Amino acid sequence: MDVRRLELLRELSERGSVAAVAIATHRTPSAVSQQLKVLEQEIGFALTERKGRGIQLTEAGRALARTATDIAVAISRAESLWNAYVEAPAGNVTLATFPTGGQMFLPGLIDAVAAVPGLTLTASDRDPNLAGFAALTNDYDLVLAHSPNGARAWRESGLTVVELMIEPLDVALPLGHPLAGHSYVTPTDLIGQSWIGVPLDFPFQQVLVELERISEEPPRVVQRFSDTRITEALVASGHGVAILPRFTAVLSPSIELRPLVGVVAERHICVLMRPDHAERPSVQLLVATLRAEAERILQGGAAAYVIDY
Repeated sequence: MDVRRLELLRELSERGSVAAVAIATHRTPSAVSQQLKVLEQEIGFALTERKGRGIQLTEAGRALARTATDIAVAISRAESLWNAYVEAPAGNVTLATFPTGGQMFLPGLIDAVAAVPGLTLTASDRDPNLAGFAALTNDYDLVLAHSPNGARAWRESGLTVVELMIEPLDVALPLGHPLAGHSYVTPTDLIGQSWIGVPLDFPFQQVLVELERISEEPPRVVQRFSDTRITEALVASGHGVAILPRFTAVLSPSIELRPLVGVVAERHICVLMRPDHAERPSVQLLVATLRAEAERILQGGAAAYVIDY
């Protein structure tokens, strides 16, 4: 049942003649009559009957016209609510984040959202492989993602991608490890080390791939975990070395970080959105807040971490 034909029936109920409906809707009388006949065929009831030289609604026509009015009111209310929704940063925004991204961004983001009346945030932690981040945009307004290559990782996805920051990836060493005395480490330094790695399809794996390419020695990976907290625990207990993000590693006194030089060791943190979601003022506000948080994190990290090469 076409809503536009229902609207013509409603107009006929209110205006009383096909000619009046035609004028109001910028149609010809024959076009109005044709559409009303199609509507009758769709529902299987006569909606009009002859009265003198004109027509009037049947009982079924009057009932359906009342329904058409209810539908018009509902549509108008929905349009009004939608206009308010898209014109102001309000409503609930959903966000998925990888765990260390949530650690970095969520405290400041939640504080910012709390200061905006009518705006709420529902966040969830997810830890997919590289390809899985794009799929999360089907269920979330915003997806915090990371990759070795930045926005290029999602170039063909059709998504709106905003790069927030580049976080260095350092080598995590147990306290007292011979390399802990270095101000930085190189691929050659790491030959023969036992590694606590990540699943093969996770972004950090790319660093180990580059180490193998440069040193021509495959890293000896003894364990693989997606959870950096497990990785940190194993490094701290002396079971291997690992790649950890500089700003989000929660280090025990038994772990030391050293920069890795001679290899591109970094992750690009981006926010992914479906293009229609990206147009919402509430989503745009959160993206701006995420960018401000990223700048704050970068400034704090640069001040606290001076590398002497």
